[in-house]
Amino acid sequence: MALNLKVSNLKCDDCATKISEAIKVMEPKATVNVDVDSKTVSVDSGASAESIKQAIVAAGYHVEGYQ
Repeated sequence: MALNLKVSNLKCDDCATKISEAIKVMEPKATVNVDVDSKTVSVDSGASAESIKQAIVAAGYHVEGYQ
């Protein structure tokens, strides 16, 4: 499943690394692309959208439209 998310507090390459690592811990086979300039995270994974969003939030980031 491909998922594109807007992460409003994504500011630097270190943030991108932390988000990628958080998703990969949950789903090691996931393909994660983080674009710092557009503040987007694209994930291709077998994991649910909910679990991916939870991993990003648990890493300390805010997914727009997700509480």
